[in-house]
Amino acid sequence: MRGSATDPTSTPGHRHLRRTAGTLASAALLLPLLGAAPAPSATAPPDPGSSAPSADRLQRAYAAAAEKSHVPQSVLLAVSYLQSRWDTHAGAPSVTGGYGPMHLTDARTALATTEHFAEGSEDARGDAARRALHPVIKLPANPALPARLRTLPTAAELTGLPAAKLRTDPAANIAGGAALLAAAQKQLGEPVSADPADWYGAVARFSGADDIATAAAYANDVYDVLRTGEERITDAGQLVVLAAQPHVTADTAQLKRAGLRTLPTDGTECPLSVSCEWIPAPYAQFGNDDYGNHDLGDRPASQSIKYIVIHDTEGTWDGVLNLVQDPTYVSWNYTIRSTDGLIAQHVKAKDVAWHAGNWYINAKSVGIEHEGFLAAPDAWYTEAMYRSSARLVRYLARTYGIPLDRQHILGHDNVPGPTTSTIPGMHTDPGPYWDWRHYFQLLGHPFKRTGGKHSSVVTILPDYAANQPVYTGCTTKDQPCAAHGSGEVRLYSDHDANAPLIKDIGLGTAPTDGVNDLSSRVSTGQQYVVADHWGDWTAIWYLGQKAWFENPLKHPTAVRGSGLVVTPKDGLASVPVYGRAYPEKEAYPAGVPAQSVVALPYTMAEGQKYVVGDAVPGEYYYAVTFATDSHRVVIGKDLYYEIQYGHRVAFVRAADVRLEGSAG
Repeated sequence: MRGSATDPTSTPGHRHLRRTAGTLASAALLLPLLGAAPAPSATAPPDPGSSAPSADRLQRAYAAAAEKSHVPQSVLLAVSYLQSRWDTHAGAPSVTGGYGPMHLTDARTALATTEHFAEGSEDARGDAARRALHPVIKLPANPALPARLRTLPTAAELTGLPAAKLRTDPAANIAGGAALLAAAQKQLGEPVSADPADWYGAVARFSGADDIATAAAYANDVYDVLRTGEERITDAGQLVVLAAQPHVTADTAQLKRAGLRTLPTDGTECPLSVSCEWIPAPYAQFGNDDYGNHDLGDRPASQSIKYIVIHDTEGTWDGVLNLVQDPTYVSWNYTIRSTDGLIAQHVKAKDVAWHAGNWYINAKSVGIEHEGFLAAPDAWYTEAMYRSSARLVRYLARTYGIPLDRQHILGHDNVPGPTTSTIPGMHTDPGPYWDWRHYFQLLGHPFKRTGGKHSSVVTILPDYAANQPVYTGCTTKDQPCAAHGSGEVRLYSDHDANAPLIKDIGLGTAPTDGVNDLSSRVSTGQQYVVADHWGDWTAIWYLGQKAWFENPLKHPTAVRGSGLVVTPKDGLASVPVYGRAYPEKEAYPAGVPAQSVVALPYTMAEGQKYVVGDAVPGEYYYAVTFATDSHRVVIGKDLYYEIQYGHRVAFVRAADVRLEGSAG
């Protein structure tokens, strides 16, 4: 089943009910989640001993585990919600090797042998004015793992259950999580109490955080869930209900006795609602003309910040932090930890990090890495990380005036190659399993229908859980990946699932269903112009071609949108498409070499139309020396439009196109 055409919060099969009583000071921190089909009218969980239908077996598992471990059932449910939103993911690990609804971590089992930055041939700087930067990555083959990544073996010891069972059996996994909570309560010397208020310290310790700020942020989220209540149908079709307890309080003083460290937060640029520490990337010179690993700037005074780029690391937290502190390596602005949402900032927003593989995007963006490593790439991301990331992005968007839409909140996989030769090496993270729909609901800007039935624009909006395209190559080349929800929709050359996939001429290879092959995929929230219809199929303009996807009326994968579009000016058979918006030659002052304005191998043909994300002047940040006195921001007179051209965005010169509005 797929989502509603008019309201993304009414998705069949995923009802979400928020219960509140009075205005909660922390309510703003807990944003609406995806909804689903009508649920029973009960406002409390079914009796664990009743003959409840099989759709309630997960609810009964929480009740049984809570009773056995003497943990309040509401606390267990709230913790599990923050861990996984009660999903089981069919036993697949998260990006940090966490399993099941309690996200019990067994990172040694899921540990990867490579990491995200080693893929492809992308130059993280993406600046043709400098020698390409391809750092050599040396990660320990068998790194020591902190306790937060080994909670599943600990749960196995506490319960006597085999680790394999805790990974694959949801009821056993819940029992293991309850045992960990009970053990944390005992270690803190707190009483086994039926009052949720008495479990704040244990919840904070359950997060795995080793500092007060992160543990408190995690526990506060759990208690927000307790107060508001939650209800949804999980990815396994299980109805789970947590009744609201709007007046529940928490004994926050317990945290002072937990023996956790205090974070060094001096200089961080983060919202107060997250835990954040400053772990700086070095600006250092080495060799004769080399320096790293970012450039000093004066944003937004000298140049605007237009984009936020979402990455995932495919590396361990400690390993990635070691990399970003290496001056010979690359950099990004923030890293977010998967297990508890801790944020580390490395590069100030005023400075330019080397992260996106496109210098124009780097100079106008903030890069956020999300921790993840696993044997099977592109597994699920944790709720704690989603929420922490969303809070950071909302803060950055508010601070720098960045629109909260898919034209400005980009995945690394949406960043265009700056030149033709760079296209094949561009990265593909955060991948098809990043839940953009849920993420934008947490951002407070849910995707929904905004255009009338005659609008020429569509917004891609599949039901994440029900939408499960076949991907290959997650663990073994050409072999199918495990079935998994996805926010991406596949494109064909005709209105037939047996037709050839759309080809990306920039890649120079035949399209495949490989998990990292972006040639024929569109992603949730992206907007395109309708080119044709045929029965249950819709065609859009994509990479200069008419691309088809299944979009049945009863279960649509896209909804009508609205906005501005561009098409070639009258008399032009086609116009060039660019990977960066650089100034015209005449704009460069003396001492700053003019950068070539070279088109990509793509074109926008007469009659084709593409959705506009922004209008921007040609701009280039010249920063090729360690000393900043030669750095310049060059702004030209040529105007460009950012467009959603394919899976990645692109740019066209305003002088080449005509701007139009989408029809009603």
